[in-house]
Amino acid sequence: MIFLGAQDDSIIVPKGRVALGVEYMGARFSGWQRQLNVDSVQSRIESGLQNILRHKIDVSCAGRTDAGVHATAQVVHFDAPVARPLKAYTRGMNTILPKTVAITWAKAVPEDFHARFSATARRYRYVIYNSALRSGIFNDGVTHVYKRVDEKLMHEAAQAIVGKHDFTTFRASHCQSKTPCRIVHHVNVYRAGKFIVVDIKANAFLHHMVRNIVGSLLDVGSGEQAVDYLSQLLLLKDRAKASTTAKPNGLYLVEVDYDARFELPKTDAGPLFLPER
Repeated sequence: MIFLGAQDDSIIVPKGRVALGVEYMGARFSGWQRQLNVDSVQSRIESGLQNILRHKIDVSCAGRTDAGVHATAQVVHFDAPVARPLKAYTRGMNTILPKTVAITWAKAVPEDFHARFSATARRYRYVIYNSALRSGIFNDGVTHVYKRVDEKLMHEAAQAIVGKHDFTTFRASHCQSKTPCRIVHHVNVYRAGKFIVVDIKANAFLHHMVRNIVGSLLDVGSGEQAVDYLSQLLLLKDRAKASTTAKPNGLYLVEVDYDARFELPKTDAGPLFLPER
């Protein structure tokens, strides 16, 4: 367990570029990105920072999450026009933000740091509550699947997408990425009691890529498709041939990698109710 409460509140963060670690439950937000007439995580953070800095602030994030998607390790950066104590960005922001959003760390970073473009890899966890009956506690943070699914078959099938591939089959139809090619570092599927976790890390992800992969893996786990299903889907390069997109409830951004020279704090991958592995 990594304890981040040890940051020295007496530190003064100078004027310049600042990075923040952000944790949030996305169930009540219309996604990360600021939009007119809807509530977003970005707008809440920018509003809080403007309250503290008394200037209009624009933040950039490591990965824009959709409506209903969560994060335990989102990273953002912004340019502070004035110096502030570290505790203004941590304790101060957490006083202002809604209870479903929290700052987990703050740090001054070099001017060449960019939350999105400096990231070298991103990691997501998708959490499935596999039980005949739904939970009364975890509904906003998991996807309920009532049919028994075999996580071992899902894990075996998932190994077909490790490495560099064209992920056209697993991208949303309106995805704006210039290339469908991505490098998947690992996919691990395991069970922890009633929870099944799909843990996937890649250099970057296409829009809805994780949820589309999980939807297809669930069809393997339920016995509706063979173990070679994902390898066949990769070859087809056709989104219409793949399974239904999994719901957003169970998806968490849990880690973003950066060059060691930035010395960013590390957080537990989470979510909190799962054992670390």
